[in-house]
Amino acid sequence: MPSADVIREAVARYLKAVADGTAGDIAACYAEDATLEDPVGSEPRRGRAAIREFYAAIETSRRHTELIALRVAAGSAAFHFLVRTELPDQTIDVAPIDVMTFDEDGRITSMRAFWNPDDMAVRRHGQDG
Repeated sequence: MPSADVIREAVARYLKAVADGTAGDIAACYAEDATLEDPVGSEPRRGRAAIREFYAAIETSRRHTELIALRVAAGSAAFHFLVRTELPDQTIDVAPIDVMTFDEDGRITSMRAFWNPDDMAVRRHGQDG
């Protein structure tokens, strides 16, 4: 089981990759056979290639992440964070709670993101109104 410090570092690396990295950088935070369920209730994605494809949707946007709270226990982490995605016509804020498990190397083996569309705050740009 990875130490709490390894898990904290893995969460920080993941949040940095979501903010600044490519889809490949984010997927590299995951184990090769990891699963991703984002949001919870959606069809889980399995494997690094499917995870890379999932994150490709945000790759060209400007993003910012901010950790709000982190709890680590027994090889797992639960954390609340803000992710702001800036698109040409709108900015989207969502603050999911992610639950992750990790391997000995600090790679994510499973991720479940708790949020739904009602949790999103959307600000449109360039519209009168």
